[in-house]
Amino acid sequence: MCSVRVSTEDQAREGFSLGEQKEKLLQLCSFKGYEVFKIYEDAGISAKDMEHRPAFQEMLSDMKKGKINYIVAYKLDRVTRSVRDLEELISVLEQYNCFLVCDRDDVNTSTANGRFFVRMLTVLSQLEIEIVSERTKFGLNGAIKSGHLPGVLALGYKKDGNKKTIIDEATKPVIERIFKMYLEGKSYQQISNIFNEEELLKPNKWKDTTIQKIIDNKLYMGDYEQYKRIAKNENIKPVVYMNVVEPIISRAVWEECQHQKEKNQRTYTRNRVYLFFQKLECPSCHRIMKCKGSGGKKRKYMYYTCEKCHINYREDKIEELLSNL
Repeated sequence: MCSVRVSTEDQAREGFSLGEQKEKLLQLCSFKGYEVFKIYEDAGISAKDMEHRPAFQEMLSDMKKGKINYIVAYKLDRVTRSVRDLEELISVLEQYNCFLVCDRDDVNTSTANGRFFVRMLTVLSQLEIEIVSERTKFGLNGAIKSGHLPGVLALGYKKDGNKKTIIDEATKPVIERIFKMYLEGKSYQQISNIFNEEELLKPNKWKDTTIQKIIDNKLYMGDYEQYKRIAKNENIKPVVYMNVVEPIISRAVWEECQHQKEKNQRTYTRNRVYLFFQKLECPSCHRIMKCKGSGGKKRKYMYYTCEKCHINYREDKIEELLSNL
């Protein structure tokens, strides 16, 4: 029996659509006398790893059940572009007495020479991927340094005709006002409440976290932080490009706001003791919940909140539930 597997995210760029690849492979199977059991297709999914390809995993499952003994692909990089995955695949193929045949690369793993040739092709394919990745990163770095920033535009900026990030004079005063109000002693929540009352930039809904992100954003003093979210998750420092755009506020004002933030945090922690600090996970997204105290008449209450899911739990209610366990 034979299995045909055709998939890649860049097949159209390489000149052969999925339909054309299927037709070529069916002709090859007919020529070799293979009986086609099933066509496994992961359209639009990269071949850089095997784990996240549903049809590929289904094919391996069928192979292990003895339903197929040949895997036929158009090219080796349709199967995998990872040397590590290839070694694992060859090992599994040998274990279940199955062979890989690639039409364009003249690959057949039923012989020692064939297996060696497959490994060499995959090493070259991975080298090509790494070279392209390096060139892409180099090009992206150059673009950032010239003011062509990727991702969502920060409030206060816009793109010009050449897609360069420049100051948006219409919203620039909002950013200047936020930094000024924060240095005057207003909290994130107070600033957001004022803006919501004014219906500033309606229909936008201002939140304390929105104000916090603006105060933290180095772009407003001209610097761009690359991989900021990834760096935060992996507890490493992001890549910072200095002076890539025209600043809205001075570097001194931004730094002063950071010092003000530290003062606020020290005051915050002195006045309140959170029993479950960094111990509670959001039941929906499993992020560590942040501590948050209320003001006014409800100042005595302390909360744990998930900024993503907007879930809040009062500390005294959590204690009550735990005491009843």
